[in-house]
Amino acid sequence: MIGKITTPRGERVDPLIYYLYGPGRYNEHTDPHVVAGWRHPAELEPALREDGTRDFRTLLGLLKQPQAALGKWGYARPVWHCSLRTAPGDKLLSDDEWAAIAHDVMHRTGLSRYGQEDDGVRWVAIRHAGDHVHIVAMLARQDRTKPSVHNERYRVRDACLAAEQRYGLRPTAPADRTAPRSPSRGETEKATRRGLPEAPRVTLRRQVTTAAAASATATEFFTGLDQAGVLVRLRYSMKNPGQVTGYAVALPGDTGTDGGPVWYGGGKLAADLTWPRLCQRWTGLARPADHALTAAERNAWWEHAARAADQAAAHIRALAGPDPAAADVAWAASDTLHVAAAMLGSRILAQAADAYDRAARAPYGRIPQPTPAGNRLRQAARIMAAFAYLTGDRTLNPIILITRLAALAEAVAELRDSQQRAAQAAAARAAAERLYAAARPTPGAGPQAPPRARTTVGLAATSFPAPPVPPRPRQRGPGQHGADQAPPRPARRPAQPRPRGPTRLTLTGTAHRVPAAVRAPGTAAAIR
Repeated sequence: MIGKITTPRGERVDPLIYYLYGPGRYNEHTDPHVVAGWRHPAELEPALREDGTRDFRTLLGLLKQPQAALGKWGYARPVWHCSLRTAPGDKLLSDDEWAAIAHDVMHRTGLSRYGQEDDGVRWVAIRHAGDHVHIVAMLARQDRTKPSVHNERYRVRDACLAAEQRYGLRPTAPADRTAPRSPSRGETEKATRRGLPEAPRVTLRRQVTTAAAASATATEFFTGLDQAGVLVRLRYSMKNPGQVTGYAVALPGDTGTDGGPVWYGGGKLAADLTWPRLCQRWTGLARPADHALTAAERNAWWEHAARAADQAAAHIRALAGPDPAAADVAWAASDTLHVAAAMLGSRILAQAADAYDRAARAPYGRIPQPTPAGNRLRQAARIMAAFAYLTGDRTLNPIILITRLAALAEAVAELRDSQQRAAQAAAARAAAERLYAAARPTPGAGPQAPPRARTTVGLAATSFPAPPVPPRPRQRGPGQHGADQAPPRPARRPAQPRPRGPTRLTLTGTAHRVPAAVRAPGTAAAIR
């Protein structure tokens, strides 16, 4: 069962009641009637006139009385509206069962507790379809006090979980803040109008997550966002002007009604992307020094990453559900997935990393304590981000890594099952299915020429330069530079990433230069 509180709240209750008793937008409302309220439903049901219309004057007058008594001390938007819906395939609940669920919602939210109906808010639950009801309440208590709506969504979620167990409905996920922030309807429609494949919030979450996974310091994090072309705005401390206390990101071209960029704070993308939690994950990490790698060394790093993923999967299966080491390994696997998707430029891997995100998070945005097994995975991710080059040769090593990551995702799914976190287990299984699909060769596809490397990796937040492509030896006849030697050719210049301008880091519309503690020394494009 899903409960949704409408935001923003309404100013007038009359139009909402008229709509709930009306035919609906597509004549989908059938037999609207009150099933519960602060009084018996028979006392609240609008009377039928001789012409078949309903008389709402009594119901609306009773609902608005406490708000009128509060006057200017009440809420400016006092209409509280919550819809409760069962899943397709669930049994049809009776009016009495819906009434019990509505009373439980009002009790858990504290708006109208059991035995205190004459002191709480006035409300009604209207049913006009078989699978859902609407609760309408006025946020003004009858004892002439202003009710609190603190954590109302979590209390509604608790009531829905209780109803699922009581009536045998399809189980849903608890409100543990492991799910990422979903795009609003307006964001989705705006992306559709612009022809974008997804809402900017989703793209930014992937880019920020990948940049954080490939970084060991704040400097590297901002450099990664700069390479991805993400706009960044910093917030500084009022006491220590040089100290960064928060950040926001935006996509170029994504503007609001005022023509300025649409900014998203880290907490608006995911609970573990806030600035304090990013700083917490970078504590004590160090990035290996950068130097050129041979093809054999690059293959060795692929094998190292695959071995780390294999050891992590075995580590999770050997631990009990509540073990903190298992939680850290599950969270660190997200870093490896995002960086691997960035390196290979695979759309399927990017989808797998997005699907796995929820399975990786600890409840309520908590950051697990680092463990040796989790640090091995993070080290593998940072090494891949620092050293790996996209080569045209699709060797077996990346396939092995993808297969090991799929096995790791399956181990995390088993872990979440043992912890009774169905939504996180489903997310891990969805990621494993996509990873196996990415590792599976295309049926009927013969050997093909390897594609050239790209300088910017798909949807990644980090760009990796393409390696130099050596000239191909060609057979020549005698007298044409020898029978088995190709003529000298100028070496092909490596593809260079398109230069980008510096990232604009602004605070309340004013550009600020990043302090030395944040700015990367020797960075070609200094962040400002």
